Amino acid sequence: MRRWLAALAGGGALVLALAGCGAPAGVDRDLIDDWPAPVAAQQFVPAADVCHHSSQQVGFLTGYNPTACTEAHRVETMHVGTLTGRGAEGGTPPQPGSAGMRAAQAGCDTAVNKAVGADWRSGRLGLTVVLPSPPAWSGGARWYRCDVTEISSIDDTAVDLRTGSLRGALSGAAPLAYRCFNPKMVKDNIDEMVPVSCTAKHHAEFVGVWQAPDTSYAEFTRGTKRTHQACQTMIARYAKVPDNSQLDFRAGTIYYQPYEEEWRNGNRGVQCFLWISDRNLTRSMKNAGTKGLPVT
Repeated sequence: MRRWLAALAGGGALVLALAGCGAPAGVDRDLIDDWPAPVAAQQFVPAADVCHHSSQQVGFLTGYNPTACTEAHRVETMHVGTLTGRGAEGGTPPQPGSAGMRAAQAGCDTAVNKAVGADWRSGRLGLTVVLPSPPAWSGGARWYRCDVTEISSIDDTAVDLRTGSLRGALSGAAPLAYRCFNPKMVKDNIDEMVPVSCTAKHHAEFVGVWQAPDTSYAEFTRGTKRTHQACQTMIARYAKVPDNSQLDFRAGTIYYQPYEEEWRNGNRGVQCFLWISDRNLTRSMKNAGTKGLPVT
């Protein structure tokens, strides 16, 4: 008993009070039940609508240092979601091509498209899905983060330093949206798509993003004719011309497809362009009709 009192006593007065015959008002002699219940541990979840000086591939807490989007930054977190079901299973964060990674990619595609005002692949934007670190995942973290960047060009994904949010970046005047281009050719291959004003002489124009079917990457890359025809259909809708056998004589196609790892993670967006090789265009072909895109 003396050892217990010595451990708990803060001074002689407390020892005297415990050693006496009675207890002061409000004291029930049971010290243990007077301690407050411990606060439940809170799992860290990153914030949306914040920006970052540099990108993260894995969401380590040590590298998390958000800033206001009014400050100079390179990355903007537009959405934070939660993985559930199959995507939340397993002892490690989702690997490339897994159900969890595909679910996170789909969630980010939907949220970011809504935030920027169009399919994010239709302008100079990059999207990175950030998942918790292995220790955080083991501790129960199931969030995913949708980080958006402004990239230099469709051919160069270097991230530009910027100020201000990218929300609404592809709506209205949309200075980051893809429009008209002059392809630089090396033999029969496109080396670079050089953006130009649609009122300047040009030979190509962005017409939209085709969502390719959910097949293997090998099957997709074998089906070049199908991709060409899908982009032709997008040209027909964009220019308001018939989608028939004559379309081959109106315009050719250029398209940019996802890399294999992007494909495995669920990115099916193919960027389609109309291409006129034998004459200069000096206006947009949107709604141009058969006069704008005649059979030649």
